[in-house]
Amino acid sequence: MSTHAGSCHCGKVAFEVTGNFGGAMVCNCSYCRRSGHMLAFTTPEHFRLTTREADVSTYLFNTQKIGHYFCSSCGISTHGSGAGPDGKRMVAVNLRCVPDIDLDTLEVQAFDGAKL
Repeated sequence: MSTHAGSCHCGKVAFEVTGNFGGAMVCNCSYCRRSGHMLAFTTPEHFRLTTREADVSTYLFNTQKIGHYFCSSCGISTHGSGAGPDGKRMVAVNLRCVPDIDLDTLEVQAFDGAKL
């Protein structure tokens, strides 16, 4: 597995994520379709914030079970966290924030979050 560095646009929120990312999920819920995320999921053990946690802002909506994290300076959404369908903790990484991943090579899976 490879470790990838990612960040928001201004760099105030930065992270490292370990994994091999060949695919991404694109959701059409009211939040994701507006923000244009390409999400890959991992466990908290494979994700590490490398900047101050105080620089990360959180947005909660609907059931308020998923934390959507973004930079309060540039507004870019970097990642989210919550529990997966199996109840285990997960982190959703916005692969658009990881420069060394070639987005054009990812197998994109559509998720119909608008129906939830």
